[in-house]
Amino acid sequence: MKLRHIFITLLCCLGAAAPLHAQDDFCGIKNISFRDGEKLFFKVYYNMGALWVGAGEASFSVKKENYKGREVFHVVGDGRTLKSYEWFYKVRDRYETYIDVKTMLPVKFIRNVNEGGFKIYNNVTFNQEIGQAISTKGVYTVPKCIQDVVSAIYYARNIDYNKYKPGDKIPFTMFLDDEVFNLYIRYVGKERIKTKYGTFDAIKIVPLLIEGTIFKGGEKMMIWVSDDNNHIPLRVDSPILVGSVKVDLIGYEQLRNPLTSLIKKN
Repeated sequence: MKLRHIFITLLCCLGAAAPLHAQDDFCGIKNISFRDGEKLFFKVYYNMGALWVGAGEASFSVKKENYKGREVFHVVGDGRTLKSYEWFYKVRDRYETYIDVKTMLPVKFIRNVNEGGFKIYNNVTFNQEIGQAISTKGVYTVPKCIQDVVSAIYYARNIDYNKYKPGDKIPFTMFLDDEVFNLYIRYVGKERIKTKYGTFDAIKIVPLLIEGTIFKGGEKMMIWVSDDNNHIPLRVDSPILVGSVKVDLIGYEQLRNPLTSLIKKN
């Protein structure tokens, strides 16, 4: 199993849902869901039969900084295999984004990964005003309000889900590996879910997956986020080509809002 694909998908999809015309929601939203100092911790489980096995872990942290005269949220996502899996496939992935505090759009994105000895580094600077992304490999024209794989998560956490009905979907554009991807996430509804951390009232969404990874294309993955103003990811569940994977929240620090969605902690 390539844990790197699971971590990339976790980054892409721990997000949100919205109505059919909601591309506009990715321009000009106000941050009410996270703050400087927030940290989220996840564990990745792999299943190939009746047993779920802990295979990896991921974390996300937020720090407010100054970048070239702009106030930004510096968000870091780290993913790694557990030691018991490193004999099979060792992963050390790090993703960083610098999000303009005023616009909630990325100004810089860094991908620095080591996956089984294969290293990838890409440094991208966004010029949102003229629709341009300058990466380690070249200069690219990008659509208005383009997101990177991490900034999309934090932008989407601020969407008001109470305005939407089951079946609504949001299209958005994301820049990753020097390509522009046209994606969407479908809103399913609300339900109560039991996770490794506890029992939550949650919002359920289904993202459109990109064909070509260990995940099949289409709406196969299910995601639950907390039904409160934090909208933190609680669980990701998806079949893969061999077996299935599950990513669960296992801890957090310095949330901006009370975690009112938590019904009972384990």
